[in-house]
Order: sequence, then structure tokens, then C-alpha cells
Amino acid sequence: MARNRRSDDWGFPRWRNYGSNASAAARVRLCDREGCGDVGDRPAPKAPNRPERWWFCEKHAAEYNANWDYFAGLTDAEAAARAKDEEGESRYRRASHWSWGGPGDGSRSRAELDALKVLGLDPDADLDAAKAAWRTAAKASHPDVAGNDPAAAERFRAVQAAWEVLSAAEAARR
Repeated sequence: MARNRRSDDWGFPRWRNYGSNASAAARVRLCDREGCGDVGDRPAPKAPNRPERWWFCEKHAAEYNANWDYFAGLTDAEAAARAKDEEGESRYRRASHWSWGGPGDGSRSRAELDALKVLGLDPDADLDAAKAAWRTAAKASHPDVAGNDPAAAERFRAVQAAWEVLSAAEAARR
């Protein structure tokens, strides 16, 4: 390690740099949009299947992507042929272990989706709709109304379990 000389820091150790050249300027790439002085850290292709890139700031990258049309200038038949060719080029496919998941947007668990199915609701139903469906189904299959019917008793237990799952999940979200 090079020894600092007195001429470098005039004898004040706190003025010494700590192993880096603190006076060197950091290189920053600016946005390629004319007149923009923001940092251009988001690459965007200049043309399909080409390595050249524009470098935009966040605002101009969003604007560029909103106007980007990969199939611009092609007829419908040419666009369909290109899409088919590129689909064949891809070595990737959708993971097969996700296919068992079924409907839903990922915001609900499998137990919640099953509970909604028991109540006869869509996977995107809200808690108010679930509560209304639960009350209706519980009233219809309640032992006081249905009597000693074993099928109604089983339905009542399933509806109660479904409501417990949905209300517990909603409480956990809050």
C-alpha cells in the first residue's frame, strides 16, 4: 500500500481519501429523448430482433412502450406468420406445475376459492356477496328448517365451514 505523503494532505489525516478517487465524476447515461436531462437507465429496442437500444428515463420509457407496435408495417397474414415462427423459436413454455391452480388472480388461497365454490360464487366475489350467499344457504339448510335431513345437515356444515374460511381470511388481510 502506498504511503501518503505530507504533500498529498498537508498533514491532515482526515483529508485523505479512503482508497478511492473521490474527486472523479460518476459517469451517468442521460435519456436519449431529445431535450430530456434525466438519467436514462431503461433500455428499449430500436428495432425488432436487433441489439441496438435506446436508453430512456422512466417517463419516456413508458411513453415509448405505450406506442410500440411490434407488428407495425406488416399485413395480418405476415404478423400471424411471424408470431407463429417466434412461438416455435421459444424454448420456454408455461410451467406445467402451475396448471393445477385453476381460476383466480392469485390474491386468494385455494381454501378461499373452494369456499366460494361451496357458496356458489365466482372466484372474484367480494365479502359482502359471500356473506349474503352464506346467509341464504345457511337459512335454507338449517336443521330448524330442513328437519332431520342428513343431506341438509351436511350442506349446512359445508356452508358454515366455507364462511369460517372466508371470514378468517378477511380478518387476516386486515
